[in-house]
Parts: sequence; C-alpha cells; structure tokens
Amino acid sequence: MRALSRLLLPLVPFVMLAVALWRRVTGREPGCALGERLGHLTAPDGPAVWLHGASNGELASARWVIEALLRERPDLRVLVTANTATARSMVEGWGLAGVTPAFAPLDLRGPLARVLRLWQPRALITVEGEIYPRRFAACAAAGIPVLLIGARMSERSFRGWRELQPVMAQALQAVRLASAQDETSAERLVGLGLPPQVLRAVCDLKAVAIAHLAPVAAAPRAARAGWLMAASTHAGEEAVVLDAWLGARARFDHLILAPRHARRGDEVAALITARGLAFGRRSSGAMPGAEPVFLADTMGEMDLWYARAGACVVGGSFVPRGGHSPWEPARQGCAILHGPSVENFARPYAALDARGGALAVADAAALTLALQGLDGARQDQMSRAAAKSLDVSGDGGALIHDILTQVRP
Repeated sequence: MRALSRLLLPLVPFVMLAVALWRRVTGREPGCALGERLGHLTAPDGPAVWLHGASNGELASARWVIEALLRERPDLRVLVTANTATARSMVEGWGLAGVTPAFAPLDLRGPLARVLRLWQPRALITVEGEIYPRRFAACAAAGIPVLLIGARMSERSFRGWRELQPVMAQALQAVRLASAQDETSAERLVGLGLPPQVLRAVCDLKAVAIAHLAPVAAAPRAARAGWLMAASTHAGEEAVVLDAWLGARARFDHLILAPRHARRGDEVAALITARGLAFGRRSSGAMPGAEPVFLADTMGEMDLWYARAGACVVGGSFVPRGGHSPWEPARQGCAILHGPSVENFARPYAALDARGGALAVADAAALTLALQGLDGARQDQMSRAAAKSLDVSGDGGALIHDILTQVRP
C-alpha cells in the first residue's frame, strides 16, 4: 500500500488539472479559475505574503490573522488563495485593502513558478491541514519560509500521511514556523517529520476568530426556544436530523437546515418534500417564517440562523467527517448537540461535554430523546456552560509576532 501511494502521489496534481478543466468547460467555476490555477496572476505593487486555506472555514478562521498583519505592516500585500469558488468569493467579499483573492495554483512546477516569480512572497502561510510537497519544496528552493498556522492533523490524516512518510518528512523540513491547533496535532506533525524546534505555542484560529468578533444581537431565549438548527450538515445527516426533529416537535416547532455545501440544496429539499413538510428556501429569497422547516441553502449567512435558534445540531459529526467547529453556535448562545465524530475538534468538544455545554448523541433515536428534554431553561443552562467551557485566553498577538519575525522587511 505504501509503495502504491508513493507511485500515485505525483499524479494527483494532474488529476486536479483535469478536474479544473472539466469545471471550466461545464461552467461550474468562473472564467478566471483556470488561469489562476495555472498561476496567471497580476503582480502586487509592494512586498507580499501568500496565505492559503482550503475553503470557507479555514479562511474565515484566518481573517483576523490577515487583518492583524495588515495593521502591523500596512505596506504588505496579501495573496489569499483557496481551493473552492465559494471561498474565493468570500474573501473577495471582505473588501480588504491590500488583499488579492485567487484560486490556488495547481501543485505543478509551471503554475508554482509563475506565482512565485510574480508575487515573490516573503512567506507562505498555510492554514490548518493544507500541506503540498511540491509547493513547499518550491518555496524552500526560493528561500521563502513556509509557516503553518492553526495546523491540524487528525488521526485519519496522520495514518494516511504515514504511508508517505519520506515525502511528508521532506515537505515538513521546509517549515520554519508551526503553530498547531492543539497539542495532539503538534505531536503528530513532529512524528511525521516536522522539526520540533519550529513549533510555537498552540493557537486555535477559530477560537481567536470568535473572540475578535463583535457581540451578536440574538433573539430573546423565549423567541428562540422552539427553533432547532442543523449547521453545516453533510449527505446522510439531514435525514437523521429531520427524523429526530419530527419526534420532538412538541418541543421544537421549527427546524432550520443549513447544509455545509449550498449546491446540495435540491437534494436536501427533496428530503423535506418526501416527509410532506412545508418549507421556505433562502436561495429563493425567503426568510424563516410560518413554515415548519427552513432550508438555508446559501453561503455567508450562518450568523443569522444561529441567532434565531435555541439549539444547534453540529454537522459533520453523524458521518465520519470529524465534526465542525462548536465556537460559532456557542458564541451565539445555542445549546449544542453533536454526533460521535468530532475528532477535528476533540479538545473543545471534550470540554463542552464534561461541563454540560454540549450533548453527545449516537444516532437519530438518541437525538430525538435529547431534543425532547431540551426546553428553554435547559437551553439557557447549556449555553452558559458552553460560554465558560470555551472561554478564550489571549488575542493571538503572540502568533502575529511570530509570523512577522519570519517575514523579511
């Protein structure tokens, strides 16, 4: 298996190129996508850094890092690359002066050479789990420090990369600074070949991002108590939540379904229709109202739905996805429920579960029972416990200082 993995790894960028071509031909991505993936970008008008995150979640968690760097170094220009169209659009929508959004270049020699030649970045900052051997090697050869921030290495990813140990070790030798999301991720990265001396203090980007946000004006608890939300759900999870909610309608008379990927809207709508339920749909311009179900199939509006819900089922946890962040629903005062798959955020969920800030359930039947007992008073109790469990210390200043020490003046 290890030999086969090493044999196939060099083919991955070419597969990605074929996918990019198909997306362009079928109109699934904007016209600029293929050119940007091939490294055709506009050169900056000043010193630059390159920050890369896979998609919306990673880049949203790193926005405060970008803003802090620009405050400290107004002369910097920041190239922010993403793998998805929605993430690129999100960054563009920020409207931050000095920031250029783009699709990430393919991990091939030509595209990488073009990006490095045009932008000449003072550093490559990569967020969470994005590790690209050829990209890292190209930066190292050009004397560009590679920085890992919010680095996350799940058990599943660790096992996969261990099959490619020599390749991974070589890539990690290019890293000059690494700040992991948690201690376990730091240990796994060192086990894969990260030089221990480059490690800095653990920093959970999502936690600090929440601390940087202004308080949200949420609806009063009395108005929220009957609203249940399912956030960032994946295929297979909407049916679990729908069935559990139908068994707990005496407690929750409204349900908001917010799939992780808005493109799955029609698929989720079919599940709702199959159960004979009336629903409103955000992509059609509706807002939550009299209908028992609301399908939030758009991007960038999650705060609206969190602020309305008294309780939130966190997606990615009833299928083997590792779960999504508890920080957003906790910040909005939602009572949090989740399934068994939360390894992506093992430490915060362990703290929440231990202190009564969240409820762990195994399946639809267990979720139904949990929802039946979740009245307004219990929701209040859980939201207060969550706020204490996820209290954030520090504003990320140490991480910004560490990054700036690596960025050449």
